[in-house]
Amino acid sequence: MLNMDAAAVKAATPWPALIDALEAMFAAEGTENGCVFPLRAHHQVPRIDQPEATLLLMPAWSAPAAAAGVIGVKLVTVFPGNAAKGMAAIDGAYVVFDGEDGRLRAVLDGGELTARRTAAASGLAARHLSREDSKVLVIVGTGRLAANLAAAHCAVRPIERILVCGRSAEKAARAAAAIVAETGRAAEPAEISAAAAQADIISAATLSETPLIRGADLKPGAHVDLVGAFKPTMRESDDEVMRRAATVVVDTYGGGFSEAGDVVLALESGALTKEKVVAELAELARGDKRIARGAEDITVFKSVGAALEDLAAAMLCLKQAG
Repeated sequence: MLNMDAAAVKAATPWPALIDALEAMFAAEGTENGCVFPLRAHHQVPRIDQPEATLLLMPAWSAPAAAAGVIGVKLVTVFPGNAAKGMAAIDGAYVVFDGEDGRLRAVLDGGELTARRTAAASGLAARHLSREDSKVLVIVGTGRLAANLAAAHCAVRPIERILVCGRSAEKAARAAAAIVAETGRAAEPAEISAAAAQADIISAATLSETPLIRGADLKPGAHVDLVGAFKPTMRESDDEVMRRAATVVVDTYGGGFSEAGDVVLALESGALTKEKVVAELAELARGDKRIARGAEDITVFKSVGAALEDLAAAMLCLKQAG
């Protein structure tokens, strides 16, 4: 059985290859070479000091006709209160079974796999939705995803400057230093409203229950990447973001309309209509739908994560490991 720690998972999933692997997996969705991925299961496991503690189970398996038959399950814990303890809020493991005989084949570090596939999905969306000349990237959030998101966006667009926004100036400075080390691009802490006004791409990965990105702050032509809110009660953008958006894309319709608070709450308020949610990633990957963006159009991508992304990343890890 193969065991891959965080360093091994990172080494096996370089950004261009990982983004391409996700695009291929999304493109194959619904075909004989695709995969099956039931909507993930949420379980609240509240602790005394962490009432929002959550366990997520995300299964996926390749279709019978696929060449490399595997079954994968990701087990993830989300403990938002860990941040106050200086600990990661998200942890987990990815377990791979053989699709032919059910043998346990591999256990992969779930935190690293999640961080990289999540950022790769944002990079894939940005490749389809953001302006090709995007140079200023704003990262909202200072956790593990910050450097990964910055690197994924740098892999698809000519980013020159990165601004990092967080509730703690110290954490923002630390995240900026990590981004410099990861990407080689200039990065510095910034205040969110001023940063948003400069952003060609603004990417948020937080566990916020209240809006952080205001539509009034966005400049024309910006691309908004919303990653963190994974429950219908959570949101990182206000109604004005959705009101100003020319185009909204979700990773999957199932997750977007049922779990994504940024979408669900904006639909409830009337700031967003279902007609404006024009595509899911599979449709962009297959070329079924193409986004003809104007130079001043604001685009939005909202992800909550899909198990096929984990499976694509895990299969790339197995391939790289031989």
